[in-house]
Amino acid sequence: MCLAVPGKVVSIDHRADPLTGLIDFGGVRKQACLEYLPDLRVGEYVIVHVGFALQRLDEESARASLELFEQLGLLEEEFGDAWQQAAEQAGNAVPGSPGAVARKESGSEAR
Repeated sequence: MCLAVPGKVVSIDHRADPLTGLIDFGGVRKQACLEYLPDLRVGEYVIVHVGFALQRLDEESARASLELFEQLGLLEEEFGDAWQQAAEQAGNAVPGSPGAVARKESGSEAR
């Protein structure tokens, strides 16, 4: 399945043709085309589908959507191992992942 995922604009390459930027999807960073939103600014949130930023989104809605997608396992499905690796590197356990189980068993899980 291919989701339209919310993310935060980290950087914009105004010299690129087409206009592109680096988008942070809760720890996973990917390049996306920003041509449909040419006046976008760093720090704004967007919905990205198949590599294209399609619409602005407020921060509260973006964070709520990312949390729900994570709970449903859709981010792992969309981003695969990269999502799990980024979350684990940040010290956040992805529910159901081997790292989450190991941390819970060792007592190092955040409380």
